[in-house]
Amino acid sequence: MNYQQEFDDIMQMVLKENASDLHLTVGRHPTIRVDGGLVELVKKPIITADMVKGLVYVMITSEAQEEFSRNKELDFSYSFKGIARFRVNIFFQRGFIGAALRFIPTQIRTFEELGLPSILTDFCMRPQGFFLCVGPTGHGKTTTLAAMVDYINHTRNDHIITIEDPIEYLFSSDRAIVDQREVGSDTSSFHVALRSMFREDVDVAMVGEMRDKETIATAVTAAETGHLVFSSLHTNNAAQTIDRIIDTFPGEQQGQIRSQLSNTLIGIVSQRLIPRIEGGLAPAVEILVANSATRNLIRENKVHEIDLVIETSTDEGMISLNRSLVDLVRRGEITLESAINYSLNPGELQLLLKK
Repeated sequence: MNYQQEFDDIMQMVLKENASDLHLTVGRHPTIRVDGGLVELVKKPIITADMVKGLVYVMITSEAQEEFSRNKELDFSYSFKGIARFRVNIFFQRGFIGAALRFIPTQIRTFEELGLPSILTDFCMRPQGFFLCVGPTGHGKTTTLAAMVDYINHTRNDHIITIEDPIEYLFSSDRAIVDQREVGSDTSSFHVALRSMFREDVDVAMVGEMRDKETIATAVTAAETGHLVFSSLHTNNAAQTIDRIIDTFPGEQQGQIRSQLSNTLIGIVSQRLIPRIEGGLAPAVEILVANSATRNLIRENKVHEIDLVIETSTDEGMISLNRSLVDLVRRGEITLESAINYSLNPGELQLLLKK
């Protein structure tokens, strides 16, 4: 088999079907994700062990192949003929190679194009602070952060640095200078790159993910010392996010990080991508704006009360996930069934719909 030709054919089908992901798994047809659901490409042969190895090795150099053999997994970005970019993870499962490719649009979309609330521009214009975009894997966190970075790029005369694993969206410097660093090739780790940032005259930092307490501590310190820091976490809502950050630290350090977080946090956006009735995906969001009430609750270890602050502070731009879902149902964009499936409190959602 000509693996390069076969790989090119599969990638063309991915682009033609507007798929968000491609999965290559032994024993299955190549499988794509469209509007949140998996679809097998049944016109393509079922993948064998030799075939998946040939397809995967089309994407990587011989040096990367050796690294993959040693570590049993590899993350990287891949450009397909200069027309599409993908974030790729290759791995072993039951002794066979597998691969997951996530499509990264070359065009960075605006908040309006993404259907995101305009309050995100307010976070972008802050001189300093700590902002988090959270939610499950595959629900647009990276895309939202890219839109925020690009907004700053076009509106502020700043130095922006991104620290990613791997680099996903590519930015072209406009009013700002945008430097992008990839963990592994440009720096050894997230927290090492963040520490270096203090000597690089940086105004804004976008950290791909908060993976450990060293990265979190350095990011919060950066926000304290006059930087605007954006990042993401795999958490379900604002309150859980704050608890997760604090619980990452040992007990004797939690008081300090709680105090730092209460002073530096500017906002948290939690999002879900919900299948639209007419096709495509609609964003549902929870928005927390760090006001004085929020800061006091963090400082006093009463994070469980933050949901109430969000519910009662719509005049400040806050919104609960349930209210966002209700709005999408009433506008006819998503079904009630979808709203219930994605709600963290379905009973409350149904009560809101009756009002």
